[in-house]
Amino acid sequence: MIPSHIKALILDMDGVIWRSDTPIGNLPDIFRRIEDRGIKYVFATNNGSKTPDQYVSTLASLGVSVDNSQVVTSALGVAHMLAQKFPRGSKVFMIGEDGIYKALQEKGFEVLSIENAQEAQFFVIGIDRQISFEKMREATLLVRRGIPFYATNPDKTFPTPRGEIPGAGAWISVITTATDVEPIFAGKPFPYLMELSLERLGTKKEETLVIGDRLETDIAAGQAVGCPTALVLSGVSTKEQADEWKPKIDLIADDLSSLIG
Repeated sequence: MIPSHIKALILDMDGVIWRSDTPIGNLPDIFRRIEDRGIKYVFATNNGSKTPDQYVSTLASLGVSVDNSQVVTSALGVAHMLAQKFPRGSKVFMIGEDGIYKALQEKGFEVLSIENAQEAQFFVIGIDRQISFEKMREATLLVRRGIPFYATNPDKTFPTPRGEIPGAGAWISVITTATDVEPIFAGKPFPYLMELSLERLGTKKEETLVIGDRLETDIAAGQAVGCPTALVLSGVSTKEQADEWKPKIDLIADDLSSLIG
């Protein structure tokens, strides 16, 4: 089903590869078919909760062997963006998990505790499954004071085997409601992760297929940088929604396996 001129794939993870680490299809067979066709690939995920090394380990446990350079996360994206704006040693308060914490540390930022949050020079939020009122309180106070506000991604929900649960965007909306301030996003649908992925692949945008399950992030990001796009129906967006999407999506498939053919 993938056109013959496609030389590389930019793959979303949640809803495409797995649902909460439960694989969608026979992943070893799917990636064997991709590699047999000589197609390169990277994973570009808005889920910045894990580090690239953790994603590599998860993929390996599911029978897919990749290098950490093939994993691009919104946490890496926001840390890279911030490193261009703030010097090493700058103080940051963050809401998030290992992925964003380690990405910020690797750029030399000092990550503050809740007790010292008000010393922050900027604030960053990503998905956090240990969210608390205290974290949201400190974040709101910072943003209302005018401290720069950044976020990994706007996904309102997160697909799991039991259904969709609150994503980073849901928690971000609480702070936005309390402050009337919108964050600067690093993740999809903004083009940064797509550009970083294309750089790692070394392919032209017209020969790189962006594959995702969510129209307003994955597909919008691919279209924003001029890549062909493919929607799989194994995650969030439906066929009915896809048919109404403008501009038109290049390919629609039930899942990654049927897309690869």
